[in-house]
Amino acid sequence: MRIEFTKMEGLGNDFIVIDDREETLTDLPELARRLCHRRFGIGADQLLLVRPSRVADARMVIYNPDGSEAEMCGNGVRCFAIYLLEKGITESHDLEIETKAGIIEAKVREDLVEVDMGEPALEAEKVPVNLKGRVVSHPLKVMDRDFKITCVSMGNPHTVIFVDDVDGFPVERYGPAIEKHPLFPERTNVEFAQVITDREVKMRVWERGAGETMACGTGACATLVAGVLNRLLHKRAIVHLKGGDLDVLWGEDNHVFMTGPAVKVFEGWIDL
Repeated sequence: MRIEFTKMEGLGNDFIVIDDREETLTDLPELARRLCHRRFGIGADQLLLVRPSRVADARMVIYNPDGSEAEMCGNGVRCFAIYLLEKGITESHDLEIETKAGIIEAKVREDLVEVDMGEPALEAEKVPVNLKGRVVSHPLKVMDRDFKITCVSMGNPHTVIFVDDVDGFPVERYGPAIEKHPLFPERTNVEFAQVITDREVKMRVWERGAGETMACGTGACATLVAGVLNRLLHKRAIVHLKGGDLDVLWGEDNHVFMTGPAVKVFEGWIDL
């Protein structure tokens, strides 16, 4: 079986996008593991499938390289929006995309996409975290180190930790340990962030099921929200990631808006 795919990236966070509106693809966890492998497959941080939707322009199904399904991906939804337009699946530049986290609105404006990421969930049981109430600057000991964690859901779970030197921080050591900590019943994405000014923050991310990636849109949004909750950041700030910058706003309507680029890298076919 030969399938057509498009390789896309948003700030270096890369995706394999496949039109599966006929829903012919099966065993999606194994398909994601195979296609996302950077030695034996195409290579990507996530697999995105276009599925039909009764309530939006299309439904985005997301799988991680380890075969687990994700609820939402901010960089992915920007790429998905560009893909829908370029493939003629929709002609509207104001799109609605169905995800496991709900309906996401995306506005395509030339080479940038603004995404309404919805309202952040802050109560522990909604993130989820095995705690009560809001988790803001909560102590957590992992291996030999004490952290202060702030937990936010942007449709998927995030744990934000502010550090003094994010470039020198051993993300690969502590990221997986925090991701799989028993405090998080569905595991968690982990953001390590360094505040530069109240309108500028640098971030690295350990993504659940993928490891460290060049960028994470939902993680950037969660980091801004966590920065506001900790009185470190303004409600609008630039988030610097390894792959580039995102403009993030926590608006007066309690919705978080993320603006950034999405680019097609190449197209091809692969035999399964």
